[in-house]
Amino acid sequence: MLVGVLALQGAFREHEHMLQKCGAATRQVRLPHQLDGLDALVIPGGESTTMGKLMLEYDLFNPLRSFIQSGRPVFGTCAGLIMLAKEIVGSNQPRLGLMDIAVERNAFGRQVESFETHLEMPALGPEPLRAVFIRAPYIVSAGPDVQVLATFQDKIVCARQANMLVAAFHPELTEDDRLHRYFLDMV
Repeated sequence: MLVGVLALQGAFREHEHMLQKCGAATRQVRLPHQLDGLDALVIPGGESTTMGKLMLEYDLFNPLRSFIQSGRPVFGTCAGLIMLAKEIVGSNQPRLGLMDIAVERNAFGRQVESFETHLEMPALGPEPLRAVFIRAPYIVSAGPDVQVLATFQDKIVCARQANMLVAAFHPELTEDDRLHRYFLDMV
């Protein structure tokens, strides 16, 4: 299994490490041809506005949309969640716009208000998942085909729609690999 990790900015190395720990081979993706032959893709956290500008600069929007629309799994974390959302509250910034969710950027506050918590996530088993929130978004609303996997303070922070999985937090920054394994099971 070969999983691409969008490597324009953000925590892509940490995702690679976690995926490799789970037994997957990885490839960094910066250019469209690097999507060839991949079984799945991770869009990491980072700064979504910058990520959108770099996607435009490297002509990645249409190839990424085609990749995801082909049915191959994609996992977006933090900024990756924002890039997959159909709607970003109060923003027209470039996005892939494929998942039927509306998101609020930086919804839990600024960098200094980042925090860690444990989330109940029945899809991963009875033990709570440690989650790191850094300038995190959350999902304000979700369409009927979106399955909510976790909430925090009544806000949706992890969800799935068909081949798209999103998390508002950073599972790659912990030692708990269950969410990455869940993603790899989608492949």
